[in-house]
Amino acid sequence: MQLLTIGINHHTAPVALRERVAFPLDQLKPALDAFQGLWQSRSSLAAPEAAILSTCNRTELYCATDDRAARESALQWLSSYHGLSVDELAPHVYALPQSEAVRHAFRVASGLDSMVLGETQILGQMKNAVRSASEAGALGTYLNQLFQRTFAVAKEVRGNTAVGAQSVSMAAAAVRLAQRIFDKISSQRVLFIGAGEMIELCATHFAAQEPRELVIANRTIERGAKLAERVGGHAMPLSDLPARMHEFDIIVSCTASTLPIIGLGAVERAIKARRRRPIFMVDLAVPRDIEPEVAELQDVFLYTVDDLGAIVREGNASRQAAVAQAEAIIETRVQSFMQWLDTRSVVPVIRHMHTQADALRRVELERAMKMLSRGDDPAAVLEALSQSLTNKLIHGPTHALNRASSNERATLVELLGGFYGHAKRSDSSEH
Repeated sequence: MQLLTIGINHHTAPVALRERVAFPLDQLKPALDAFQGLWQSRSSLAAPEAAILSTCNRTELYCATDDRAARESALQWLSSYHGLSVDELAPHVYALPQSEAVRHAFRVASGLDSMVLGETQILGQMKNAVRSASEAGALGTYLNQLFQRTFAVAKEVRGNTAVGAQSVSMAAAAVRLAQRIFDKISSQRVLFIGAGEMIELCATHFAAQEPRELVIANRTIERGAKLAERVGGHAMPLSDLPARMHEFDIIVSCTASTLPIIGLGAVERAIKARRRRPIFMVDLAVPRDIEPEVAELQDVFLYTVDDLGAIVREGNASRQAAVAQAEAIIETRVQSFMQWLDTRSVVPVIRHMHTQADALRRVELERAMKMLSRGDDPAAVLEALSQSLTNKLIHGPTHALNRASSNERATLVELLGGFYGHAKRSDSSEH
């Protein structure tokens, strides 16, 4: 069985490409169905085990398959599913086989491959990906074992290192950027669009600056109101956004929409109504919530998740000692998993040996029962049974020794000696 991880992330692709290959959470199950269906239509091999991890920073497909051409097939499927050409996507894709795939999964879950070093949100996102794969029936023995060990490694890293200590979060970075535009956030009106985990983090950070007004806009007003209550603000329906956008100095958006919810025209009208007072906008969504052309407008300061990443990386250098400690833990756990994977490769052989031996046993037992039923001496029957069964069980090893070359025979003698107890070799022995 071969493990493979194929994907793109913030290291290899800009947000403009990442948003085109993102999978909303409700699309994971049908996407996995389509991916496995591809194998069933093209190959006699069993459908691969698969899971999809899709966040604002990465889209990754984890596979376990016997198909040696899995890399090419997975790349073609990912490109086709999102309406991209292979040539357009391939330069940004990484394909990690076997131990590299294991190491990558461990690093991702531990926050070592995140834009925010040591951040914890990715672990929950990975657990959601595994849950979706399980519900789709795409999670088999190998990936299930991989992800269970992945979660255990992430817990060990977070519990035994300081990787996540004093991390500079995306939310904190947004506040820092806003402070570069406005002298005092306490004088500004702040709007948050969405009510998910990232918006809650950002709202909490901005609330600490005691802004003049803090508003949560969400499609579901009840959910927005609950978040607003927790951060000391109030809520409004998302449908009110076009009419009220001009009221806000700072706008932070992160929804699950597959299309932009803030267009160029709406922002132009807001700027005109504000009489050219600047708007600071942060788009943390992938796919993006704000049309990228908005960044070209005067008096608009638009930042994406990638822009905030540059600020976040400034605080990463001080935690390199903790990173080295985490990498050491991960490397040890990778070796342990690969040993487990190696033992799994002999399971079919062991199962076949048991099946063959049991078939021989049944044949000899049936013969002995017939002998007993016709009145043969029980002692003679047992002797015949034991001799016949012994001869059949050692026939395979004996045949292999007789047919082996000199070099092969030496290896076989050593192996069989371990099975049956070492016997003294004689140079004159016949084979």
